[in-house]
Amino acid sequence: MSLDEKKSINDEEKNIRVFTQASGIEKGKVDSNPSDNFDVHDLDRVQRRLKQRHVQMIAIAGTIGTGLFLGSGHALQGAGPLGALIAYMLVGTVAYSSLCSIAELTTHAPISGTFPHFAARWVDPALGFAVGVKNYFYSNAISTPSEISAAVLLLSFWDDNERHVAIYTAVIIVLMIAINVFGVRWFGEAEFMFALIKISLILGLILAGLIIDLGGGPNKERIGFRFWKHPGALARAGLVSNINTDRFLGILNVLIQAAFSFQGMELVAIAASETENPRRNIKKAVRRVFWRIFIFYILGVLIIGMLVAYNDDALLASTGTAAESPFVIAIERAGIKILPHIINACIFTSAFSAGNSFIFCASRILYGLALRGQAPKFLVYCTKKGLPLPAVLFVSCFPFLAFMSVSSGSATVFNWFVNLVTTATFCSWFTMNLTYTFFYRGMKAQGRDLKANVYHNPLQPFVAYWGIFWTLFFILVNGFAVFFDFNASGFLTSYLNIPIFLVLYIGYKIRKRTKIWKPEEMDFDTGIPTLEETESPETPPRNILERIAGIVF
Repeated sequence: MSLDEKKSINDEEKNIRVFTQASGIEKGKVDSNPSDNFDVHDLDRVQRRLKQRHVQMIAIAGTIGTGLFLGSGHALQGAGPLGALIAYMLVGTVAYSSLCSIAELTTHAPISGTFPHFAARWVDPALGFAVGVKNYFYSNAISTPSEISAAVLLLSFWDDNERHVAIYTAVIIVLMIAINVFGVRWFGEAEFMFALIKISLILGLILAGLIIDLGGGPNKERIGFRFWKHPGALARAGLVSNINTDRFLGILNVLIQAAFSFQGMELVAIAASETENPRRNIKKAVRRVFWRIFIFYILGVLIIGMLVAYNDDALLASTGTAAESPFVIAIERAGIKILPHIINACIFTSAFSAGNSFIFCASRILYGLALRGQAPKFLVYCTKKGLPLPAVLFVSCFPFLAFMSVSSGSATVFNWFVNLVTTATFCSWFTMNLTYTFFYRGMKAQGRDLKANVYHNPLQPFVAYWGIFWTLFFILVNGFAVFFDFNASGFLTSYLNIPIFLVLYIGYKIRKRTKIWKPEEMDFDTGIPTLEETESPETPPRNILERIAGIVF
């Protein structure tokens, strides 16, 4: 009987079967308090319908959106080619450290709720509530209309009639909601196709950029590292008179932009409870994300820094379409005419895919919160095919906020809401790494072998410490520029997240009388399926095509 069939048989019995005690738990076993909602009464009914190829492609390119294709140009403009490269490399290491931490937690417990539940389970239930509601649910829900607005703006590359904006917005919203309502299998297939397009685009742009830089374009002009010499490798922030200090501030200024490009890298962990063989597939996915960061982000930023000067007039123009992409600027100047249209079409699919992924993430986080009694209980309901329909429909209300960007007055309010999620990515990464350090202490205190987990990074917990330090630093300095030319709006959007988060944390802690878990009190067993219950035997490839597919996916 397949894993999918097992999860479809009688929902009540399924929960009792899936959430049995893990093997070998006698050593260091901790009894769970029923009020903690860790046990079989969670009634988690989602089904594992995402296949290996879905998960691997989502890990490689799932949430690559306009942040990489267009946002990298803003990073180049703000910090120069070397400054942008340093910013992306630093944020890339922090993003990867966070992914390593959440991957180890998820392979131990591939269940609904992901890192907000892990924070509640191994750090403090109040932390899980605060990070789940404010940081991850809100940030993903409000990022969806932002990506829809970006997708509509990309369409203006061909149609600049403002009367059509509302129509395009409505069509995109309906398509995104439909994909998520049809179920996780449709979501997986859609993201698989979008990922193929994005991977083809970024690899094609890197290759085209390298050819143009070496003089292989129609105009035969070799660029090399010309723009690293003039106007220079580092751009000034324009905040202080000292040139070296100002260049350093320029790098700090683009860290948030770089983080936006890496946003959503943890999507594979969010989908763990709906993934076939989640432990094995997440282990593979994490290893491949390292190469995604190096090839797509680091190499991509290096290439654009070679192709376009940071003070280029075309780069300074804010169109929101492919016209402001450094790749498109270089391609047009090399005399290639048709590619900008193809690039804009591909970037449009990236914006659509990112918005689609945000709906998925927000709905699953909301569903996980509801399972543990931290959100309304009606959101726990799942269809017979394992779709948390009420959670999906609730989250599907947020995309309609994209209509606010149609009118200028509402657009100001909408942009303010969007800006409030600026530090949400850093807060989420901070929580993932902090939770891992508690998990690490608890496992050690209870005499458990961390290496027995399907995925374990031998550099832990130092990888998590690295992530904690830098995410805390990013949270504190993300709005530093506002202090050089103070304005209340900029200050609030940069730092209002911190008091809101603290209010949620302290308020929930007082109301529910929660406590920070001691290492010996942590529950590593209740409600967590065994390896045998989630993983099926790996089928060896029968021919050359299956062998290639195994390597790629």
